[in-house]
Amino acid sequence: MKVKICGITNLDDALAAVDAGADALGFVFAQEGRAKNRYIDPANFIAEIQDQIPPFIITVGVVIDPTDDQVDFYLELVDRIQLHGDEHPEWVVAIGPRTIKALRMGPDFTPKHANRYIAGAILLDAHDAEARGGTGRTVDWDMARKVVEQVDTPIILAGGLTPENVAEAVRIVRPYAVDVSGGVEKEPGKKDHDKLRRFVREAKLSLP
Repeated sequence: MKVKICGITNLDDALAAVDAGADALGFVFAQEGRAKNRYIDPANFIAEIQDQIPPFIITVGVVIDPTDDQVDFYLELVDRIQLHGDEHPEWVVAIGPRTIKALRMGPDFTPKHANRYIAGAILLDAHDAEARGGTGRTVDWDMARKVVEQVDTPIILAGGLTPENVAEAVRIVRPYAVDVSGGVEKEPGKKDHDKLRRFVREAKLSLP
C-alpha cells in the first residue's frame, strides 16, 4: 500500500513523513479556499525543501486549473501534478502520465466519471460545493471500491482518512494508494508526527 502525505508546508514535516514511511509528499501550490492554510510558495519549496527530500520519494504539486505555462513550471519542480480543478479530460491526456486527476465524489458519482480521464492516477475525494479538497469528509467507500474494480487507472483514496479509519478504508476499497492531509495535522498546515507514524503504519499493515 502506497501512502501520500499531503499539505506539507515545511522541511521538518516533510522529513518526518519520509521517516514514517511515506512514499509521496504533496505540496499545495494552489491558494483557493481551504487550501490557503496549506499553501506553500513554490519559491520556498525550492529554497527550503526540494533538495532535502531523499531519493525515491515522489513529490506532488497540488494545483487548480493551471495554465499550460504553469504546468510546465510545476513539472520542473515536482515529479507529479495533482489537478483539483475543472480540467477537461482531453487536456489531462495531453499533459501525460505525470498527472493525478482529483475527482470529487458527489451523490451521483459512478465509475464512468473516472473512466473519462486518462491520467497517471485518479484521486477520489469528498465532494464539497465550496472546497476542492481538504474537507475532512470521507467518501462512499463502497462506491470507491467499484471504481477500483471498474477503472484501469490506479486509484488513490482520499477524503477524511485518519489513523483510526485508514485500515478499514483500505480493506474495503483496496486502492493503489491512500492520501491524507488534515487527518494527520495538529493544526492547519502543521503535521502531528505521532499521527503521521500511526497513519502510515495502519495503512501499510492493513492488507495481508
